[in-house]
Amino acid sequence: MSTEAVATKPRECRARVTAVRALTPDVREADLAMVEPPALEFEAGQWVSVPFGPKTVRAYSIASTPLTPSAITLCADVAPGGIGSRWFRGLASGAEVAFKGPLGGFTLGAEETRRLVFVAEEIGIVPIRAMLAERDARGAGPPATLVLWARDPGWLVYHAELQALARSAAGFAYHAVVRDAGPDWPGERGEAAALVARLVDSVDETVAYVAGGATMINDVRAVLMAKGMARKSVKWEKFW
Repeated sequence: MSTEAVATKPRECRARVTAVRALTPDVREADLAMVEPPALEFEAGQWVSVPFGPKTVRAYSIASTPLTPSAITLCADVAPGGIGSRWFRGLASGAEVAFKGPLGGFTLGAEETRRLVFVAEEIGIVPIRAMLAERDARGAGPPATLVLWARDPGWLVYHAELQALARSAAGFAYHAVVRDAGPDWPGERGEAAALVARLVDSVDETVAYVAGGATMINDVRAVLMAKGMARKSVKWEKFW
């Protein structure tokens, strides 16, 4: 993945796996208890880098919030089947993990007061999930809207959690949209950019955080900029 800036100085870290969960057939979560350092200072939205040889690394977004720095949760799409996917699929409780982190500048500053528009594509929800969870835990923040796109409902990672958050969190709205679904799907159908175009009437005092594939990012940026949003007000994290 790539990002626009680096917010926090990374360091070499070690942690121990305490739990592994399958969120979908191809998406896994792993809980890690920090060993060195005993607590990892990071910002919601950042990621860690796991080495697989001198010139091969893979990046994994932190799904948990900075409010529990002694443990972090990583989440990954393991469908590609490469070296990182095989490693993540093979994680088990008790395994020790070495990584470098935190990395990345796709973060939400505590001083942000503008209205928030989040757009995620499938596994791109992970850093945004961390931001939203921290916003909810702190009990304050500007109004926020999330659009989560997936090829079908089975790829809507954290869907039930986000639905519950929309029911309980003040000022937060959640919209799931899929390209393909059966007749029992009650939500939106289509593409993320088209839904963003319908939902966002004004970009005044608004900032956007967009995470996923390059095509979706570019399409959403084009929609928002056509409405008058400044390029620097569209933050992005590219996963592929």
